Amino acid sequence: MIIESFSPEDTFRVGEQLAKDARPGDIYTLDGDLGVGKTIFTKGMAKGLGIEEPVTSPTFTILQEYESGRLPLYHFDVYRIGDPEEMDEIGYEDYFYGQGICLIEWAGLIEELIPKEAVRICIEKDLEKGLDYRRIRIERGE
Repeated sequence: MIIESFSPEDTFRVGEQLAKDARPGDIYTLDGDLGVGKTIFTKGMAKGLGIEEPVTSPTFTILQEYESGRLPLYHFDVYRIGDPEEMDEIGYEDYFYGQGICLIEWAGLIEELIPKEAVRICIEKDLEKGLDYRRIRIERGE
């Protein structure tokens, strides 16, 4: 599925709507260049889960946990992971196969750890359509 976003608010709403259908154990991968709106999308997902606390990118901490919604949200940013084995130190399997949902930014860096049933999301810019335009591609896993 391809969704066109013409503003940060549109991108936020796509994340919010997707979260409303989320179930325990769902895993979402989120890829796209720097500055495409991955954090805005994540904030929308948090809102869709009923999470009211501020959402920030976990670039330096790798993982942010938000427990206050209808489901816990585990927000990973694996941009700084040098080797997928580093995810073992975090205990990623407890999150991936737990009762919350996982949202993993830069998931391509740990591709071999991502379950095949994960929902893959890619956000892309197209400057010919405007500075705020984003193409959001969502592919459901097997």
